[in-house]
Amino acid sequence: MTHDHTHDHSTGHSHDHSHDHSHDHSHDHSHDHDHSHDHDHSHDQVTEMTLEQKLNTLFSHWITHNDSHKDNFLSWAEKAKSAGLTEVAASLEQAGSLSQEVTKKLEAALAKLLTP
Repeated sequence: MTHDHTHDHSTGHSHDHSHDHSHDHSHDHSHDHDHSHDHDHSHDQVTEMTLEQKLNTLFSHWITHNDSHKDNFLSWAEKAKSAGLTEVAASLEQAGSLSQEVTKKLEAALAKLLTP
């Protein structure tokens, strides 16, 4: 599934672009039953995530998302090369390489978070 969204950048501009990944947000959480049974939990209690749990979730998302950007940059670099746009291809390859460096930094931070 492809969807569009906007990113605001520190340079003061924003732009729309597509991402090729899917999100499955559907689930059934019905509690209608023809019979009764006891529950071991309360549906009224909301548990707040710790900072570490939030960061763990964010790091996982950021790494996957950033790798998606890297793959797109490299894919378009190949297309640009094929079209004879060598300077454009070189810039896209560099963007892919920089994205890989960002992923390495995020993975290192995640590893530090998970180390007791």
